[in-house]
Amino acid sequence: MVVDTVLIMAMSNANRGIRNYWGVLVVCLVLLPVYVVGFQDTADTYPLDDRGGLGREFDGIGGLSGGGATSRLLVNYPQVYQSQILDYLFKPNFGASLHILKVEIGGDAQTTDGTEPSHMRCEGDENYFRGYEWWLMKEAKARNPDITLIGLPWAFPGWIGKGENCPYHYPDVTASYIVSWIVGAKQYHSLDIDYVGIWNERPFNSTYIKVLRQTLDKVGLTKVGIIAADGKWEIASKMVVDPYLNDAVQIIGAHYPGTYTVDDALKTGKKLWSSEDYSTFNDAVGGGCWARILNQNYVNGNMTSTISWNLVASYYDALPFARDGLMTAEEPWSGHYEVQSPIWITAHTTQFTKPGWHYLRTVGHLNNGGSYVALTDGQGNLTIVIETMTHNHSICIRPSLPPFSVSPQNVTFKLQGSFQKLTALQVWYSKMNFKTHDSKLFKQLKPVQLLNASFTLELYVDEVYTLTTITTGHKGGFPNPPPESQPFPKKYKDDFTVLIPPFSEAPNFADQSGVFEYYRNASDPGDHVFTLRQVITQRPITWTSDPPQTISVIGDFQWKDVNITCDVYMETSVTGGVFVAGRVDRGGGYAQKAKGIFFWIFANGTFRVTNDLAGKEVLAQGKSGTGARTWHTLTLNVKGKSASGLLNGDLLWKYITVTGPSNGWAAIGTLSYELAQFDNFFVSAE
Repeated sequence: MVVDTVLIMAMSNANRGIRNYWGVLVVCLVLLPVYVVGFQDTADTYPLDDRGGLGREFDGIGGLSGGGATSRLLVNYPQVYQSQILDYLFKPNFGASLHILKVEIGGDAQTTDGTEPSHMRCEGDENYFRGYEWWLMKEAKARNPDITLIGLPWAFPGWIGKGENCPYHYPDVTASYIVSWIVGAKQYHSLDIDYVGIWNERPFNSTYIKVLRQTLDKVGLTKVGIIAADGKWEIASKMVVDPYLNDAVQIIGAHYPGTYTVDDALKTGKKLWSSEDYSTFNDAVGGGCWARILNQNYVNGNMTSTISWNLVASYYDALPFARDGLMTAEEPWSGHYEVQSPIWITAHTTQFTKPGWHYLRTVGHLNNGGSYVALTDGQGNLTIVIETMTHNHSICIRPSLPPFSVSPQNVTFKLQGSFQKLTALQVWYSKMNFKTHDSKLFKQLKPVQLLNASFTLELYVDEVYTLTTITTGHKGGFPNPPPESQPFPKKYKDDFTVLIPPFSEAPNFADQSGVFEYYRNASDPGDHVFTLRQVITQRPITWTSDPPQTISVIGDFQWKDVNITCDVYMETSVTGGVFVAGRVDRGGGYAQKAKGIFFWIFANGTFRVTNDLAGKEVLAQGKSGTGARTWHTLTLNVKGKSASGLLNGDLLWKYITVTGPSNGWAAIGTLSYELAQFDNFFVSAE
């Protein structure tokens, strides 16, 4: 057998006891030779039937922006390429054609690859233009008005907990905070939020969930459903014994369920979702992971929606979970982006189904490995998705994948019930080729003609088929490819002078602790009217181990020799402190352990040079004469194993021996959660 040969055969059962194959249709993939050798004499038969009723309602396939700052660089792209990326994600019948967009409700804290700003930093403060998730939801809606929108918090501003690192002590306060985000989405952006979550991958609180439901209902948001609890399945055991909790929750959402649910979840009678899944490097194996779980989350676990973390890998590549998105867009400075296999694997389902369709009850596993699902709109349309991904070519990041085997096989699908009248199906095909690395993704083949409502496929390993009555499928693209990949510019400057910023954050700065926003400094009539300001003054209710310092990184992680200059302004007397840094080697949830060369000045008139963000590894220290509420210019020069620093143009320290790290980002930040301003940032790398 030749692996890339595809046979689609119509089967007749006219002569009982003798299996005849006739009306043979051989379809070859584009650019692939056709070889028909020794076709097997038997095929396993699988019925597709709606006569006994339908299975569960399909709720759609989605992507997750946030958890955290995973779309950070997307907002900086040149408009033409930004629009193309968004089309690949959301435009119907073009690329992934996603049904669902889930976003982080920002809480000013680190939530995986950065921080996302809160809409309410203190009681009475409301700003529904911070961050970029509003923009992203509007762009998704503009392309697909029917897309489902979901909000979920990872962290909360500190005032919610009133000194405690928990959002549940004052459930009415937390519920009002979340409801205000939903109301603001509608009032300021005309966005209708469909579902809201509790606290990502953290313990749930039954009282809070009930209070949240009551608060939503009080303000007329009765149609906004609650998804709980975005962790494991534990909430199900509480729901089966607590009817009030069961009534409050519309959907049980689990993360990385390994395609299986639990009995208690089924007993609730609720819809079951894999509300976060995938999180895998987006190469061919990542595409195989995604293909397998999109089918088997329903076949094994009755889950009617699967949402990918993350939507698009649009954060610095050296941050945690690099390229764990459906596609990659991490170079706004060049415009380069990459459309990887998960986009087209998604299209196998999303372009030929819609939320509101139903699975057939006749879905399952293939005898020689792999799985199939079938869905209908109840109006005569049918979509069948088949995957034959092998174990080693479909491993997801989590959980561990038990051994299984897949081998070539012939399969016959027998259409019964209302589908018996169908005479032809459209065919779309993907083949993950791990030998030549020349995968064929989302190729349209010739339609298969049905005889006696049956068709036979010769299946090989690592393939995905869609057979459907839907004729609108399309592999989208653009006349010209995106620009070539380029490293971050070796010379970069920003004076933050933007009269009306399109977003609250400055381009390319990736906040890892704290939040740095454009600021108009009305008290300075001189050169520093427009600045970048660190604005968080109280430690948030954190999701991970945020450092007590704030830090925002920028640039190329491979930078070694750098010269960094920045004007700085401390707003906190005596205890205030700020820094510029080079060769910063860590971010995300590991930011508190970041190493680098940190040049600090303090409001008490001193300076310090440290080898770490925590300030424990002191390389030099002394008097600086610096104070609060006056501008200072810091210059850090790192070359080879030596570093020096200037204050206001004068040499303050020199010839410090640097033993590591050998490379990393540039960065700015503060000693604590305190107000401070930065201006005229400039970096030059050799």
